[in-house]
Amino acid sequence: MYTTPDCNGKPDLFWRRFREKKGNAHIERKIPGVIKNWFKKTIFAVMKQLRKILFPFSVLYDGVTRLRNFLYNQQLLKSHSFTIPVVCVGNLSTGGTGKTPMVEYLIRKWQNDYKMAVLSRGYGRKTRGFRWVSTNDLPEFTGDEPLQIKKKFPEITVAVDENRVRGIRKLEKEHQLIVLDDAFQHRRVKPTFTILLTAYGDLYTNDLLLPAGNLRESAQNARRADVIVITKCRPHLSVTEKEKIRAKIRPTEKQQLLFSHLTYSSDITNNQNSKPISTLKDQPFTLVTGIANPKPLVAYLHSLGLRFTHLSYPDHHLFSTQEINRLQQQPFILTTEKDFVRLDHQLDNQKLYYIPVAIELDSTLDFKIGQLKK
Repeated sequence: MYTTPDCNGKPDLFWRRFREKKGNAHIERKIPGVIKNWFKKTIFAVMKQLRKILFPFSVLYDGVTRLRNFLYNQQLLKSHSFTIPVVCVGNLSTGGTGKTPMVEYLIRKWQNDYKMAVLSRGYGRKTRGFRWVSTNDLPEFTGDEPLQIKKKFPEITVAVDENRVRGIRKLEKEHQLIVLDDAFQHRRVKPTFTILLTAYGDLYTNDLLLPAGNLRESAQNARRADVIVITKCRPHLSVTEKEKIRAKIRPTEKQQLLFSHLTYSSDITNNQNSKPISTLKDQPFTLVTGIANPKPLVAYLHSLGLRFTHLSYPDHHLFSTQEINRLQQQPFILTTEKDFVRLDHQLDNQKLYYIPVAIELDSTLDFKIGQLKK
């Protein structure tokens, strides 16, 4: 079996559409993996260059976001403060920086000291307004990431609301600390503490604004953050490499710059049974990912010498009936925690497992938690 490249988290639309047409599946299987890989990498490189043609629209988009930020900075548009600490986790790019693992890190770090709540927009849900998230919910009603967090930390309050101000007002009376997931651009909220994430190898300083690039707003707005975390680093970065990144990020004197890396569990699980991932060494399987950047996971599995076919879908992908039927035919599926939330109620649980993931921060640095206390 071959492993398809993830193309920086973009879906393999050509081959998926090709194989889904009746009679094409047997042809697709005969095409050598090396040819597929070359085709996909070439198409991705061409599309990446074509995006630069959209640069004039990025200039227009920059003007709109600059005006919006100016109005908030001058208090011509109102930002709301609250009676309890509100911690914002976000990024400048459109995704793939590891916000959910960071939120889970904060839960582990503070759940014994604060009565916490996590508030998310609930991206991709079919409902609107404020909603409490329960462990029995479906991702269609809550979004996949809030449900993942609730299932992992059932004792923590998790809620969704596209209107963050309204959501916080509903939560602040009964809680001591609220963590906002993906709210860096939500200027109506004035957070007590802001954590900005940017992925190693894909720093916001090397990117362009939408639509030519992936930035939601200008990189200069990183100055609103109290902490900047470089996520998905290689473990044990050298001092020299950290200093090179610091020179690119150029944090202010008041900002902390942290480095983190992903750690994958040595066991895989379906929440009922667990087994060592090493048991997959003699068992070819299908890896299913619907996240913005599956590169770290793919690289980790390769490092273990595992053989698998990779089916890559867009971030927050809602699987169609046809796609579910295709997955049902796979003898064993390994997926991410977020994708497991979307697939668990649709596939045979005995052949669907996920690999837990967490982050570790540079041990020599720490958050200034005292800033949270009022």
